[in-house]
Amino acid sequence: MNELVFFINNVVIAGSVTGSIYAIGAIGVTLIFSIMRFAHFAHADMMTFGAFMVLLLTTAFPAAGTAIGVPTALIMLPLAMVLTALLAVGIDKAFYKPLRAFGVKPIVMVIGSLGVTLMLQGLIRLFAGTGGQSLYVGDRKEIFRLGLPFEGARAPIVVTEPQLYLFVITIACVVALALFLNRSRLGKAMRAMSDNPELAQASGINTNTIVAVTWVIAGGLAAIAGTLLSLDVTFKPDLSFFLLLPIFAAAIVGGVGHPYGAIAGGFVVGFAETLAVFNWNVLLRPFQESFPAWLELPSNLAFVGTEYKIVVPFFILVAILVWRPTGLFKGKVI
Repeated sequence: MNELVFFINNVVIAGSVTGSIYAIGAIGVTLIFSIMRFAHFAHADMMTFGAFMVLLLTTAFPAAGTAIGVPTALIMLPLAMVLTALLAVGIDKAFYKPLRAFGVKPIVMVIGSLGVTLMLQGLIRLFAGTGGQSLYVGDRKEIFRLGLPFEGARAPIVVTEPQLYLFVITIACVVALALFLNRSRLGKAMRAMSDNPELAQASGINTNTIVAVTWVIAGGLAAIAGTLLSLDVTFKPDLSFFLLLPIFAAAIVGGVGHPYGAIAGGFVVGFAETLAVFNWNVLLRPFQESFPAWLELPSNLAFVGTEYKIVVPFFILVAILVWRPTGLFKGKVI
């Protein structure tokens, strides 16, 4: 039973946390691709920017959340979402819109996004420094230990306060996105533009408005993902380095241009990472006596070491591109 609790803590809960972060980040990547048809490599840096804005606001008003009993960082998150959305729209108007006006090829847009990536990374490190910082400024992170009512279950299931907020906010984001895309007029216009931009423009849809709305949604979701991840661990200026490959892998696994596929892809990549670094010796330990005498299990049966976890999304990405290039949900193009 204790081994099962260990599996729940280190795989089920950890995989759900990682998958939720990747899913929210991948939604923004796939929305931008479906509307503007280019891979936005600066999206992970927008996630870092959003978390940095929350850190600045929390540092300026550390007691804002005390009155209602929630972390101050969550109170500052909506304002950080607005700032990140404004940044996204500003980047589009300053860098990407002129390129679209000249009718450049998507690869030029991709190279432009790499330039934006380097610019944002430099600015964030200039003001944030290079060390990690906690978003709990003046607050204390709550840790909940849930004991199981089973004989022999001494170890508790451990869930932290930011993880609970993450699960609730992820569900809210998925439901809100589904309602927006399927019920609202703007959402239907976005789907129409995603399917056929020329026909959508000929039908009277204001493509500039759709592009702006896409950036607003992507920027807001980026701020949510970056903030919730930084709440669970810590804020680091180089956060984008560890997020870029997994969120793109999640978008491609789910199907590029398919928002619901990005959600599924995020959880696939998140659980794959978690399962790859999990020490399977823990689960096999109770059965050691039934194994042959010559078979001795090593102390660590993880597929890869924790320091190599970042390569797991790369292998998933390559496997999906070889086995099913359109992704699980048959994205439009690669």
